[in-house]
Amino acid sequence: MPDRVVAAVRGLAAEPDPVCAYVYDRAAVRAAAAAVRAALPAGAVLLYAMKANGHPEVVAELARVTDGVEVASGGELAVAVAAGARQVVCGGPAKTDELLRAAVAAGATVNVESGWELRRLDAVARAAGVVAQVGVRVNRRGGGVAGSHRMAGVPTPFGVDEEQLGEVLAVASGSAGVRVVGFSLHAVSNNLDAAAHVRFVDGSVRWAVAAARRFGVALEYVNVGGGFGVDHVGSGRFDLEVLRAGLAGVAVPAGVRLVFEPGRLLVSDAGWYAAEVVDVKRTHGRWFVVVRGGTHHFRLPAAWGYSHPFAVVPVDRDGWAFPRPEAAGVAVDAVGELCTPRDVLCRDQPVARVRAGDVVVFGRAGAYGWDISHHDFLRHPHPRMVVL
Repeated sequence: MPDRVVAAVRGLAAEPDPVCAYVYDRAAVRAAAAAVRAALPAGAVLLYAMKANGHPEVVAELARVTDGVEVASGGELAVAVAAGARQVVCGGPAKTDELLRAAVAAGATVNVESGWELRRLDAVARAAGVVAQVGVRVNRRGGGVAGSHRMAGVPTPFGVDEEQLGEVLAVASGSAGVRVVGFSLHAVSNNLDAAAHVRFVDGSVRWAVAAARRFGVALEYVNVGGGFGVDHVGSGRFDLEVLRAGLAGVAVPAGVRLVFEPGRLLVSDAGWYAAEVVDVKRTHGRWFVVVRGGTHHFRLPAAWGYSHPFAVVPVDRDGWAFPRPEAAGVAVDAVGELCTPRDVLCRDQPVARVRAGDVVVFGRAGAYGWDISHHDFLRHPHPRMVVL
């Protein structure tokens, strides 16, 4: 954990309320974006997938150091526009007319998910007196890659079935308000195999070129989405050097924008979730560290069924006339304040020493932490947001 993060946690611990906070580091965001940029081919477009972390200051930092932002809701679109994103791509499987109008007004490229959505976008764009740029999202046969969530190559609600692509493109050809510029082929979340990802990108480009030729699309845009993974519990990593070397051999036709939309890898290591220990107790032979916070703030461990490692920041405290409960030299479960036995962030982590009043800090919490959590369950106060 960087010293500046420890200092921020200690500063929070000096305040009267129990510590419960996310700490985000802009320098770590910039470093991650630079590393990913260096792994992509010259001329590739790097967008930030905001669903990983929508904090306005984090988004603004990424808008400065990437080519733009990918959004999947009207709320995200508003944050991207406020952040000054130079390019915006609008995705998601259930776009309302209101979202389509906002996307058209923002000049976004819209990744359409169906023929019905394409017809509605055409009507919205014609009403606005513009022509919307469209990437047709396709769920293609054999177009998947292994990861925590597969979105293509299997039955999902995402995209147009490859067998129906001709019908959708026929709708587009007769619609004055839309212009199909290419394809969106996002297929996976949290893939750790960079070599497999290279094969996926190469296959996607080849497929897009062949599909464009077959259906008479003037190909300008191949969006391969994101999916660069993070290992929260082990030593695995998405090897950007393997990605760089492999992508150097992918033949992208002149005039075609090859678009990448990572989210997790850009922000995961730039965020920490800090929670003060309210109690330390032993029940039926197990040690529990009970914190101010829990899965209603940091849902990822419970959602994915894993134990998220933590570090202990010792805090010296006055004001108690009795000893602080503690555990030393044992394995503990870090659990939250919710009235459910499923409010567990980590199980069986050995600790040298942890006391009530110390702060436990979960690293790699910058992606899909706060943003996917059920914030208002039991109506506990929200965590502080600290941006360094």
